[in-house]
Amino acid sequence: MAPIKKGILERLSAGEVVIGDGGFVFALEKRGYVKAGPWTPEATVTHPESVRQLHREFLRAGANVMQTFTFYASDDKLENRGQTLKFTGAQINEAACDLAREVASEGDALVAGGICQTPSYLSCKSEKEVKAIFKKQVDVFLKKNVDFLIAEYFEHVEEAEWAVQVLKATGKPVAASMCIGPQGDMHGVSPQECAVRLVKAGAQIVGVNCHFDPLTCVEAVKLMKEGVEKAGLKAHYMVQPLAFHTPDCNCQGFIDLPEFPFALEPRILTRWDMHKYAREAYKVGIRFIGGCCGFEPYHIRAVAEELAAERGFLPPGSDKHGSWGAGLEMHTKPWVRARSHRDYWENIKPASGRPLCPSMSTPEGWGVTRGHADLLQHKEATTAQEMKHVLEMQKKAKST
Repeated sequence: MAPIKKGILERLSAGEVVIGDGGFVFALEKRGYVKAGPWTPEATVTHPESVRQLHREFLRAGANVMQTFTFYASDDKLENRGQTLKFTGAQINEAACDLAREVASEGDALVAGGICQTPSYLSCKSEKEVKAIFKKQVDVFLKKNVDFLIAEYFEHVEEAEWAVQVLKATGKPVAASMCIGPQGDMHGVSPQECAVRLVKAGAQIVGVNCHFDPLTCVEAVKLMKEGVEKAGLKAHYMVQPLAFHTPDCNCQGFIDLPEFPFALEPRILTRWDMHKYAREAYKVGIRFIGGCCGFEPYHIRAVAEELAAERGFLPPGSDKHGSWGAGLEMHTKPWVRARSHRDYWENIKPASGRPLCPSMSTPEGWGVTRGHADLLQHKEATTAQEMKHVLEMQKKAKST
């Protein structure tokens, strides 16, 4: 029999660094297996080899959490705005669990079953209805015996609380991660209050993921930690940010940027930026450190390399990566060999190569959130009249 692995809470309580994986939806969209717009994970059934390979690359890069590719895999999302799939939510979720477990068994990795925000909540469905949607996914995670559960990518703390309550009832360890920055959730609830409410709902690990760049997310989790400690509560902390620079974002984060989602590449963080991110996260007391949209395996490898001393080992992927560019000593060109040291890469100021482009953008926030008519969702495809309306709104927003 395989040795019993330490659980997520056991690892965090011992002060170990736990490294998450990266952003599956963006990575697989770029590879041709996910459709931008719905962002749903049916590739677990249609192209399991693509999901399996990405899991393996993150494992080799140093991740020791294999998160099930179940983002937006709730039944209401799978049927939203004209989406028609041949597979049920249960089939997609089960396949995701099997793939994550298969790869996790190849190393010292845990499997985390993940749920996220729903169209039903945005459409003002009741607490009972939204929780029923979460429970359908959770039933699959229990059947497949995942190691722990994550409620991630929530813009509203109320829905995140509902998710945590459903997850807590399973008896599995629960992490809760909101897609917020230092300004708080979409209704103005501060990171401090969000964290306190999530811990009181039953989450043992709290933090943020997505929507903002690494240092912004670290700052948001730092505020969460302050709130939890001030309330006399205890928790572990996690962060899984974007791999894009977002200094110009408002409360909604990167989805308000005009470049979202097809022109974000100039904002991508380098591997050296990830070293700084990992160190800053560790300094503020975060021990579950991973990535979300934009994170590729080499980004996770950089996190693992920065924290190798704390973890006691380098990831397998470092076999092909000399520390701080040391492999460049083997390059044929002497001016490239001269770049094979830490001081060079720590102080590099990368150029974009786009002389006619601005360094920052103006976010297109329309100021709508849950309860607004423009956010009501439906099974039918988006109509021509609806498209006419959003184009008019876009024109109005740009003019102001």
